[in-house]
Amino acid sequence: MFFFKKKEIPLEEIFPQGFVDIHSHLLPGIDDGAKDIKDSVSLIKTMYSYGIKNFVTTPHVLGDVYPNSSVTIKNKLAEVKEALNNEGFKNISIRAAAEYMMDERFIERLKADDILVLKDNYILVEMSYFNAPYNLYDILFEIQLKGYKPVLAHPERYSFYHNDFHNFYKLKKAGCVFQLNLLSLTEQYGKGVQKTAQKLLSEGMYEFVGTDTHHHNHLKLLQKIGTVKTKKQIEKLLENNIIFK
Repeated sequence: MFFFKKKEIPLEEIFPQGFVDIHSHLLPGIDDGAKDIKDSVSLIKTMYSYGIKNFVTTPHVLGDVYPNSSVTIKNKLAEVKEALNNEGFKNISIRAAAEYMMDERFIERLKADDILVLKDNYILVEMSYFNAPYNLYDILFEIQLKGYKPVLAHPERYSFYHNDFHNFYKLKKAGCVFQLNLLSLTEQYGKGVQKTAQKLLSEGMYEFVGTDTHHHNHLKLLQKIGTVKTKKQIEKLLENNIIFK
């Protein structure tokens, strides 16, 4: 019996020119991502070495846990930009939006038009990993009523939908576009997530991708997507991300 090793390729051959990572946690000290400015720069440098030069970083905005305001996020972004400039990284493009938990606080922000977009009218939203909000479809309706397009972060990670795939179709019908976590194609979040990501991929239900980078362990594991097979699977999605440039 013969066993063939997956053909590996470097990540800089995976990410196309102009690719924008639209989901990451690279701003220092405001959520569970980069701990300080040194960590921020180090993470971005590593991602740069992978061929990622454009970022819309998305710190959590989550109730009292991460109550980040738009002002706080913009101030932290300015710190990172200055640090990158001092390090001589002139050709890195970094902007900031947010990953909004769809909770009551988010509805208040929505009503106040206090929303940071990925670009144009796209906003990145998420749910709890334990259950969907009881008023999920009302929230999605309100988002679109305000003129925004909800980009649902990592739908494959909501395990309460794994055994009832119909919910994913329902979300799409309700106006969500789906963003795949690239790490979901690895063992990072478990076999159930990996399997669901593959099924959603095979059914063409994703529009965009993101790394959802929080720390260097994520970036080390990200190298596992560097295969010919994975590149073929996600090539179109990677190209879709260029619209955020």
